[in-house]
Amino acid sequence: MDVVAVNRLNVTIVSDNYYDAMRKNPPIGIKAGISPGRAIQAEHGLSYVIEAVAGDTTGTFMFDFGSSSQVLMNNLSLLGVDPGSMNAFSLSHGHFDHWGGLMDLLSVYREDIRTGTPLYVGREAFAGRFALKASGGDFSDLGCLDREAIEALEKVSVIEVKEPVEVVPGAYLMGDIERRTAYEVVSSTLFVARDDGLEEDDFRGELAVVSSVEGKGLVIVSGCAHTGIVNTIRHAQELTGVEKVHAVVGGFHLVNGQNETIESTIADIKAIGPDYIIPTHCTGFEAVAAFLRAMPDQFILSTAGTQYIFGS
Repeated sequence: MDVVAVNRLNVTIVSDNYYDAMRKNPPIGIKAGISPGRAIQAEHGLSYVIEAVAGDTTGTFMFDFGSSSQVLMNNLSLLGVDPGSMNAFSLSHGHFDHWGGLMDLLSVYREDIRTGTPLYVGREAFAGRFALKASGGDFSDLGCLDREAIEALEKVSVIEVKEPVEVVPGAYLMGDIERRTAYEVVSSTLFVARDDGLEEDDFRGELAVVSSVEGKGLVIVSGCAHTGIVNTIRHAQELTGVEKVHAVVGGFHLVNGQNETIESTIADIKAIGPDYIIPTHCTGFEAVAAFLRAMPDQFILSTAGTQYIFGS
């Protein structure tokens, strides 16, 4: 796939599980400040604003929408982000902690959002999701995104993605991610409604973002990487034909993972050699700590409200 290299890619963490007002700015980013009565909020959820600058063209889109409209709207306001200025919206997969704020966002900013703005989703984005309870034998209903309600607003155009697509010049959704590693397996406790029944969720439609930054290499942004973060990175390299990885940002879904899986993941990512590794959301404390120990010079502890700037 021929890709347009960008001069700069800005990735803003609008919503994430962690926030720390006292941390210094990361080496490649700027952290939002805090003032009395106005603070970035954290939640179990994830949302990004991604801005790609390619020559004289700047494109901006949202990738995921957190768990709640309260946190999403609060943080967008504090960060000075105008949802009406977005060139596109996109969703990594159909779990509520990634789409929870979407309907309210589209409703509140209905008059500002350009009619026909694309909303890119993967396969089964609107399917019901369920989790097997720890006690066994019963399921928790994780809800589902309502496509009819979204389309009834008559603002966005829902586009299902299976193959790679350029969201804005130089930023691409990778389409279906190929499984390559033996150790990156999906959780046996997560299910999807399919064919009038429930099946173990293989996240066949999960999406991630890739850009090639001029003189730096690939920046890869994942939602949860249920399909495996190493699988995601290698898929990005194959799609773009670019081997050098500048940064990997996102949820790596190693929370509650086996030590062997965490160790294998880190070993493969170290071999790939990114300049920066920025785990978020569902990576899990143990895995985050392991990345810090194994890759101290590349590791960045991310917090909600941080904008990462890749390129010049």
